[in-house]
Amino acid sequence: HNSLILSFFPSFPHSLIPSFLHRTVQDNVNDKRTDVVVIGAGPVGIACAVEAQRVGLSCVVLEKGSLVNSLIGYPTNMQFFSTPQLLEIGDYPFPTLRYKPLREDGIDYYRSVAAAEDLDVRLHHRVTGLSGESGSFRVETDRGDFESAFVIVATGFFDLPNLLNVPGEELPHVSHYYKEPFGYAMQDVVIIGAKNSAAKAALECYRYGARVTLLVRGPAVSDSVKYWIKPDLENRIKGGEIKAHFNVSIESIDADHVHFLVDGSSQSVHADVVFALTGYLPDFTLLERMGIGFADDPAKTPLLDAETNETSRPGVYMAGTVCGGRNTSRWFIENGRHHAKAIAADMKAKVEAGVSG
Repeated sequence: HNSLILSFFPSFPHSLIPSFLHRTVQDNVNDKRTDVVVIGAGPVGIACAVEAQRVGLSCVVLEKGSLVNSLIGYPTNMQFFSTPQLLEIGDYPFPTLRYKPLREDGIDYYRSVAAAEDLDVRLHHRVTGLSGESGSFRVETDRGDFESAFVIVATGFFDLPNLLNVPGEELPHVSHYYKEPFGYAMQDVVIIGAKNSAAKAALECYRYGARVTLLVRGPAVSDSVKYWIKPDLENRIKGGEIKAHFNVSIESIDADHVHFLVDGSSQSVHADVVFALTGYLPDFTLLERMGIGFADDPAKTPLLDAETNETSRPGVYMAGTVCGGRNTSRWFIENGRHHAKAIAADMKAKVEAGVSG
């Protein structure tokens, strides 16, 4: 770990490395008061903590899982759509020779930024609620409470899958997350969905020896699929290497088959493995418990100040993908990272004006 940090940032002080690594694995129970609590240690959450510290505010980052937990959950060797420059945070260069970095590059980069800034990251702290008011919040977690003047919610959207809500969805051979293809050779793999995750999974499983069937709710592969993946998938479907059914409505899943309707006609396909890659949602239950208001729209968009990203609850801000509600394609790392400086500037202004509590 230390050598990787120093390879990215040669001027980084050696003395800071042990403190960061120690703090992320041990809970400092006597240090739970801070100016800012950031909820979520993904790229945008890390960016928010960096900017908060740079305007002179103390900060603790709370993360329910691992550092950059969502990236760790992404498929092996997943390629970002963005170039390295558009993924950078804290003015640190993103060192890679690739035009479009891989998931593994991102994991290394964001961890190194957190280390270089000596961020106080508390891993495996699941936030369960929020009480108090601006200037005097109590952030409740399953490992004790934290006190802060401000709260930034940067929890992303990779926590909860869009469920099919059909019988059999809970069976052990059904998953809403795809990692890598190697375990599915010589098996019947059914993939439900037609956006990026489903397209990538279908192509990889096919190329590593699985018999792949794609079940798509719409009439075609989604136009949102990355431009270098979509024609590849369409050509595999056209050539018969990957089977595909469109205008599908899933009826049920059992131990051996997926049952579905196509234009009112019942059909089924044999399945050893099923990937229901139908997208993901923010944790709205947590956001509601935190007292955040939402617009009356289908996307359940959080109510935010357009300039500062402060929510309807004063002193609580939101950053990154979670700001879009169900519209998870509105914000990415490349545009969500800019929320960090706007939020930090507003918190600093409140402190200087004496209105933070």
